[in-house]
Amino acid sequence: MNEEPKTTTGRRDRLVALGVTVFLGAGCGGDAGPDTGAIKVGAIFDLTGPTADVGTDYGDGVRGFADWINARGGIEGRPIDLIYQDYGYQVDRAEQLYTQFVGEGAVIFMGWGTGDTEALRLRIAEDEIPFSSASLSHRLGDPAEAPYNFLLATTYSDQFRIALDWIAGNHGEGTPIVALMHNASPFGLSPARQGGVAFAEARGIDLTLYEMPRGAVDFTAEFSRIRQSGAQYVVFQNTSGPAAVALANARSLGLDVTFFCLNWCSNAQVIDLAGEAAEGLMGTMPYAPLSVDVPGTRVIREYLVSRGESPEEKTNAYTQGWWTFAAFAEGMRRVLAAGEELTGVNIKAALETFADYDLGGVTAPVTFTPADHRGSKGLRIFRVDEGAWAPFTDFVQAPR
Repeated sequence: MNEEPKTTTGRRDRLVALGVTVFLGAGCGGDAGPDTGAIKVGAIFDLTGPTADVGTDYGDGVRGFADWINARGGIEGRPIDLIYQDYGYQVDRAEQLYTQFVGEGAVIFMGWGTGDTEALRLRIAEDEIPFSSASLSHRLGDPAEAPYNFLLATTYSDQFRIALDWIAGNHGEGTPIVALMHNASPFGLSPARQGGVAFAEARGIDLTLYEMPRGAVDFTAEFSRIRQSGAQYVVFQNTSGPAAVALANARSLGLDVTFFCLNWCSNAQVIDLAGEAAEGLMGTMPYAPLSVDVPGTRVIREYLVSRGESPEEKTNAYTQGWWTFAAFAEGMRRVLAAGEELTGVNIKAALETFADYDLGGVTAPVTFTPADHRGSKGLRIFRVDEGAWAPFTDFVQAPR
């Protein structure tokens, strides 16, 4: 890819509060500091690679928030200059763009994949660049491993533990037998390797992993082995496209199991692609879809309608992208409102003051401390009912 980095800037306008406990914009108190220019933010999105089915909406959500906040005066009167590019889910490309954007003055970075974020974490720490990835790898929330990485949603490991805990608590007699069908990548293996296998053993669950080859259009071989294992539950750690193929495949084979999706296939797209085969699908969903009426989804719906776009065509990945960036913007606002310089060190310290911080009801409240950057440890389980995701539980916390 040879195109120039794209930018998003906006006009100065009057601050509009969200109607929740967050304020993101101008005039919230304090001096904006010596620099009143645009705040550069770097970002990479997967718009053409193997996870573009969910990456596109996430990227649109990040860009949408930048446009929305700039139209309301930016952050303490300073507009966001979002520089971003599609990196096609290529680790070396991510490293190149990270270096380029930080060199251009980005003070924070919005990342994407597990492999590239884990590859960058030591450089991120050396550069003191607060970084939030769409990857929810458990280790990225541990300041001892990744001191400048912050997770704004429940980690893959915590999501997997929530699903396994629900299975163990609702199974009844006998040993629950669970198959984890996963993407062939560090992202796919993350929930199992980072605590999931040990938790399953502790809960008396028989867990087996099955890799889903990239680009596969049939999983008959995998489902044959799953049937032979006697599994009653299949959990997907993949994006919506491969999960939908597997659901349709399982239906055609007459496989009678309960299906669970973790974060990146718990969305409207999997229903659109799988059709009736998605009925009854369970999902660990950290961020609410736009069909759920809470303050944090209302502001997004209003923004999309104002642009002539349909909220019904956006998945909860859009919600996640928008509010991940919004939380980082709040961290920057706190720095500027205190009259401090907008540096990575100061932004990190501001984020570490978040205590039960409300993101408009779209996810469980977020808490960061210097010892823990896994901001949210709870979520709602949803279930597909008559072709739509519906809340199946209230917010539940990941078991220890």
